[in-house]
Amino acid sequence: MIRVLLVDDQELVRTGLRGILRAPFGFDVVGECADGGEVIAAVEATGPDVVLMDVRMPFTDGVQATLQLKRRENSPPVLALTTFDDDRALAGMLRAGASGFVLKGVPAEDLQRAVRVVAEGGAWLDPAVTARVLAIYRTAPPAAGPPGRDQDLDPLTSRELKVLALIGLGKTNGEIAAELFVSEGTVKTHVNHLFAKLRLRDRAAAVVFAFDHGLVKRSG
Repeated sequence: MIRVLLVDDQELVRTGLRGILRAPFGFDVVGECADGGEVIAAVEATGPDVVLMDVRMPFTDGVQATLQLKRRENSPPVLALTTFDDDRALAGMLRAGASGFVLKGVPAEDLQRAVRVVAEGGAWLDPAVTARVLAIYRTAPPAAGPPGRDQDLDPLTSRELKVLALIGLGKTNGEIAAELFVSEGTVKTHVNHLFAKLRLRDRAAAVVFAFDHGLVKRSG
C-alpha cells in the first residue's frame, strides 16, 4: 500500500484525488494539507511514501514547500500537480527537487501510475508539458554553485556525459539509443552508471543536473 500525502488548497480537488487514490488501487491517503506551509508537520506526523503537491497555493506555494521539504533528511519524493499553463512554476519545482509533474484532469489510471512510479523512486515527466517546461528551464539563470563544480563531472565517461546531456534535452532512452546508434539496453546501462556515480535519485534530478552543469545550452 502506497502512503500518499495530498497538498492542495482546493478541497474539491483533494476530494477527487481521494477518490482516485483508494485502497482497492493500492493507495492510502494518510493526510491532507491546504497549504504548503503545513507539509513538514504533516510528513512528520504521517510518514508518507510520496507527496502529491499542488504548484499554485495562496500562502506557501509548491516550490517553497518542496524546497523546505528537501532540506529535511529522508524526505519523501514530491510529485507536482498542476494545470496546463504552469510551465515556469514547474521549472521551479524541478529545481526545488520534485521528482516530476502530472497534470490535473489526467485519466485516473495515469495519475495512479505517476504516483506509483514516483513513490518507488522514479520520475514522472508528463509528456504533454515536458518540452515546454524544459524550454522555460533553459532560459532560467543557472543555480549558483561552488567554484570548480564541474569536477562533479569527472567520474563520467565521455559516453555517459553524452547520455546525460541528451537526458537534459528531455530525450527518452529509446531516442537516445537511436541518436547514439546503440541498443536501448546499452543506454539503460549508461543511465544506471551515471545515476550511481552522480548520486542522482531519478530522471528529473538528472535534467536539473545537466542544465546546472552546462551540459545543455540555454537559449536566449
